[in-house]
Amino acid sequence: MSQVPKELTYSKEHVWVKKEDNQVRIGVTHFAQEELGDIVFAELPEAGDELTANEPFGNVESVKTVSELYAPISGQVVEVNANLDDSPELVNESPYEKAWMLLIKPSKEAELDELMQAEQYEEMISQE
Repeated sequence: MSQVPKELTYSKEHVWVKKEDNQVRIGVTHFAQEELGDIVFAELPEAGDELTANEPFGNVESVKTVSELYAPISGQVVEVNANLDDSPELVNESPYEKAWMLLIKPSKEAELDELMQAEQYEEMISQE
């Protein structure tokens, strides 16, 4: 599997977004988890919380550092991936499948259009 799946969109803060009907699923990219190293803890918001685009919504702690997570879009948290409580290492093992973080109901659909396509994201990370 490509490290940058084509069917997803991306934020400049290394969060991937997958549109699913009227909701979006988000998580951190392969590039982000590689930069962070071994993830030991993920602090995420709760269902019902409101997110604001480009504002912190939680953080991931690795053996090296604590890194804030920034919301790619505004919206309400519908579901949180509870598996990450017990198995934060899933972020390293399966950033696009098992380690999705949040399911969000977007409040501003237009923000989805501002995210990067896979090609743009690949270009951005190739320069970092």
